[in-house]
Amino acid sequence: MIPPQVQASNNDVNQVLSLGNICLLDGSWTASDRFSGCGWVWMDNREDIQLMGTRNFTRCESALHSEVEALRWAMENMLQHSSCQSFGTDCKELIAMINESQEWPRFATELEKIETLQICFPDFKITHVPRMRNQLPGFFS
Repeated sequence: MIPPQVQASNNDVNQVLSLGNICLLDGSWTASDRFSGCGWVWMDNREDIQLMGTRNFTRCESALHSEVEALRWAMENMLQHSSCQSFGTDCKELIAMINESQEWPRFATELEKIETLQICFPDFKITHVPRMRNQLPGFFS
């Protein structure tokens, strides 16, 4: 079970982040495997798990590509199954990509898909969740 609060550091100041009504996501990638994978879990305002999903796909170009794919798929599922507009990831590079997409030209095609989906989320937010808090036993590995 994911704890109800997360300690995060922002400019060396500890903050407590509530995880209520959030979709946590993660991508999986290794250079030697034929497939990449991703998963997400949606928790409601009471921080009860409401829905989760995992899938695999032909191996992406890099681990970061897998993280982008995880976000895209999680966003599509939240549009279909909930009103959740907050996403959590342990990948700081993914957050940087979303906030400064022009700085990541290698990912232009993937980020265009994310930007198109973002239009459907008027209050879209992506937050860093430390790795040890962004996992469920047997789910995100």
